[in-house]
Amino acid sequence: MAFPQPKPQAPQLPQHLLRTIDCQQGAVRAVRFNADGNYVLSCGSDKSLKLWSVSQGTFLKTYSGHGYEVLDADGSYDNSQICSCSSDKSVILWDVATGQVTRKLRGHAGKVNCVQFNEEATVILSGSIDGTVRCWDTRSRRFEPIQVLDEARDSISSLKVAQHELLTGSVDGRVRRYDLRMGQLHVDFVNSPITCVCFSQDGQCTLSSSLDSTVRLLDKSTGEMLGEFTGHKMKGYKLDCCLSSKDTHVLSCSEDGFVYCWDLVEVCSPLCFKVLNTRLINTFPGEIQLCGGVANANS
Repeated sequence: MAFPQPKPQAPQLPQHLLRTIDCQQGAVRAVRFNADGNYVLSCGSDKSLKLWSVSQGTFLKTYSGHGYEVLDADGSYDNSQICSCSSDKSVILWDVATGQVTRKLRGHAGKVNCVQFNEEATVILSGSIDGTVRCWDTRSRRFEPIQVLDEARDSISSLKVAQHELLTGSVDGRVRRYDLRMGQLHVDFVNSPITCVCFSQDGQCTLSSSLDSTVRLLDKSTGEMLGEFTGHKMKGYKLDCCLSSKDTHVLSCSEDGFVYCWDLVEVCSPLCFKVLNTRLINTFPGEIQLCGGVANANS
């Protein structure tokens, strides 16, 4: 006789503040973990990129070379390289150990909003306010992009790479998925400026947040709407969203200073927790807050 499985517990949100890091970079425009989660990169409005230890909260290195504020960054799979982008229209490839600029890549006609390595760190992909995604070969000495994707009619706000697929979100209200292996483009129209896109962990769905204060889960193959998540506030700022590591919950930043969490299957009010001392989730007043553990959630 088989006993019924116990009902899953409510999500345990990382509400316990582990530490606060004073970055001394002005407004922090983005915070990114490295591949193994042991280090954090902070992108500052003072034109600098800084590397921090998560476990100790200690400062490790500053990377200086951009002419204006740094908007995004990504670390390579082996932690040997960093790529970053800026309002100065450039993408920079850094050597992590020395802090030196390996290559400075120019070609975008406006500020570069987002940047990411492919899985092997052989290509950097960058999305810009000029409406293009540019692909840069990190092994070549050429300074021209190896490919330019210019289908968007407005600024590229977010991009994600997974194996042979590229997902982009644009202010034109469209989520575009490029199958780079097959040379195909799939477009889903959301009808609101996109702020963030990502793939689900199983690779079967896409998640996007937009300025109508809605996070949408779409079937990757058919474009079918699988879920809409609301309750947070996102009207004028570029804020992030993501799925949990097991694809059980959807999380989103909010302009009211909370992080919202929805159960992917059950239709219920979102759980949320307050991020302390912040004006906006993605523009901390010069600080990084690292959270973990469990605390009581507000519904």
